[in-house]
Amino acid sequence: MPCPRPGNTFKESVVTLADSPPNTARRPLRGWLAVCAVALGIFALMTSELLPVGLLNPIGSALNVSEGTAGLMVTVPGLVAAVSAPLVTVATGRFDRRLVLAVLVGLVGAANLASAFATGFAVVLLARILIGVSVGGFWSIAGGIALRLVPERHVARATAVIFGGVEAASVLGVPLGTLTGDLLGWRVAFAAVGLLGLVSLAGMAVLMPRVEPQQTITFAALPAALRSHAGVRVGIAMTFLVITGHFTAYTFVRPILQGDGVDDAMISTLLLVFGVAGLCGNFIAGALITGRLRRAVVAIALVLAAAMVLLASSGDGAVPPAAPLVLWGLGYGAVPVTFQSWILDAAPDAAEAASSLYVSMFNLSIALGALVGGLAVDTLSTGSTLAVGAGLVLLTLPVIGCTRGGRSRDAAPSR
Repeated sequence: MPCPRPGNTFKESVVTLADSPPNTARRPLRGWLAVCAVALGIFALMTSELLPVGLLNPIGSALNVSEGTAGLMVTVPGLVAAVSAPLVTVATGRFDRRLVLAVLVGLVGAANLASAFATGFAVVLLARILIGVSVGGFWSIAGGIALRLVPERHVARATAVIFGGVEAASVLGVPLGTLTGDLLGWRVAFAAVGLLGLVSLAGMAVLMPRVEPQQTITFAALPAALRSHAGVRVGIAMTFLVITGHFTAYTFVRPILQGDGVDDAMISTLLLVFGVAGLCGNFIAGALITGRLRRAVVAIALVLAAAMVLLASSGDGAVPPAAPLVLWGLGYGAVPVTFQSWILDAAPDAAEAASSLYVSMFNLSIALGALVGGLAVDTLSTGSTLAVGAGLVLLTLPVIGCTRGGRSRDAAPSR
């Protein structure tokens, strides 16, 4: 089978996610408010999944566990989300989508509040399991909800807003949560994210109409999407390598910076700088990836690897790590929109199944990255996570290299 060559934009492909024709009678303003409620929900969920990244040290100290063990707070929900993404999508296929999304975001709100009041690490891990269920199911279902909420001409923009919740959580949720934790305590940070999820629940309950399913997927559709679309297989492989490599290092960025002599207050500032750079990377990628998806993935891999190597060789103090973190943020900020576009372009006729597989691999890779990083920290050194992460990211280059040849380098994907 020929290698895939994705090239269309996310906006050109996203309408294939919907499961019913648009309702022209819907009210645009209320529909957009509902879209914002869903985006807030996915922001709360993804921030919940990644929040421990910036708070490993204080949580580990308070609950008497090592940094490597504390990394399980990222590993556990990632593994659970990887499994729950296809399971929840298939199992809830006949239920009102508003009800399913509301239950899932309410569950993550309750789980974060439970973590905030936990007296032992086992309670926190149990809460993280519930967060994993919520993340996997919510993200898979929310991707196709826009066409049911806004007029057809606004669907691409509305879906971009919803997926923007994933990107914003990745690049801003962690630094803001870390800042809250440093100023008020890690329990307050968990409670704040939990309350944010409950606000999203209230918004969806009030603003969203009933969203009855009109198309469902079966478990058989999941392997079929892999067998029938070479582009999906390549997209899943590069998601595994880039996300695993990123989180191998990023999960332990706080102890890495502490080892460089950066104090806690400056770590929050540096992570916020990382977040701002990530948002810039997201907007830059959105503007430039049209017809350039393969080149965009190559650039992301090179930028991420270079940033990790530079951070590993930076000097002591807060200033030297700043430039590598800006570069790292720019590269990672471009990942969600670029990789989601690749998956949708690769399988427009099986978008829900392909997206479910992508969400599953994305979250599995978060878990594996945190696990590999934890093993490296406990057996080698904290700084070794940067070398391992850079090596995994660079393995994307031979994978993406198979897209050369045939038609134009960044033409539409072959299937």
